[in-house]
Amino acid sequence: MKLVGRLVLPKRSGKIPVVVLVHGSDSLSALDAFALQRMFPAQRIGAFVYDKRGTGGSGGTSTQDFDVLAADAVAAMKEAKRLAGSRLGRIGYQGGSQGGWVVPLAVNRAPVDFAIVSYGLAVTILEEDQESVALDMYFHHHSAEDTKKALARAGEGVFETRGEEGYAAFDALRQKCKSEPWNKDVHGDFLFSIMPLNEEQIIDAMTKELSFSKTAPFHYEPMPTLRVSTTPQLWVLGSDDLEAPSAETAKRIKSLIAQGKDYALAVYPGAEHGMTEYELNANGGRVSTRFAPGYFQMMADFAGDGQIRGDYGKAQITQPVRVDTADVVREPI
Repeated sequence: MKLVGRLVLPKRSGKIPVVVLVHGSDSLSALDAFALQRMFPAQRIGAFVYDKRGTGGSGGTSTQDFDVLAADAVAAMKEAKRLAGSRLGRIGYQGGSQGGWVVPLAVNRAPVDFAIVSYGLAVTILEEDQESVALDMYFHHHSAEDTKKALARAGEGVFETRGEEGYAAFDALRQKCKSEPWNKDVHGDFLFSIMPLNEEQIIDAMTKELSFSKTAPFHYEPMPTLRVSTTPQLWVLGSDDLEAPSAETAKRIKSLIAQGKDYALAVYPGAEHGMTEYELNANGGRVSTRFAPGYFQMMADFAGDGQIRGDYGKAQITQPVRVDTADVVREPI
């Protein structure tokens, strides 16, 4: 199976850090669509971009299997090292969204110098949808009690069995709740896609536009992978992300930092999926306005030397406490 990619290096002398760009769940050609393949070189960082399997010029069949995608990322990293040759300095990954599940798996399979996760998740796919439902309900000013009624787990049960189980319970709850004032605001990351469908339509959709459900590892737990990793990681999250809600993930990354992991966390207030800020239109919908200031510079700095320092806009940063041994006062024995 062939993956198609390219290495983009800046015009500079000396060793060059290289970032391997890992996909989210999108089916676009990264070679055509990924802006970071140009933005990193503009900041004196190399970028290796590749079409994931089943997209663009790459072969194979599209999949959401994180293990398969991690193996592909490792193959891409090794090819980037080969192409960079003597110019290679540090090398690591940057992955957004679904890439946040794939990149930590990849770094545990073959050594790299760093990993960057943008708007990714340290929870399961099912927990992601539940958090998305809850956050949407919160932004629409519904109570926590109403959120508990909001169909999420019943609908996710239909999803994780590819429409083969759970429909009767889901439909009964859906009918019971259809007149509730909050019902129109139940969305989630994928729950919304089956809300208006009957059983036959759901099963049909699972083989067509929702075919990702066939290979999606709904119960994959990312924390064991993160706990054993020895690769320095930077996690950058948006506080208002509805597609990949960040609160629980931020809590978990902070817990790993407190346990001594060489991770850093940056949370941008008011940023959503893709690390963009937004305004609300007349209908209450979000309109993206700009990328969170400092986001790209932070990634470039971390790729460059593993450090984040200085001003990165409104980012709220948590890092390990580093002690300079030269500053430690030693009592005489």
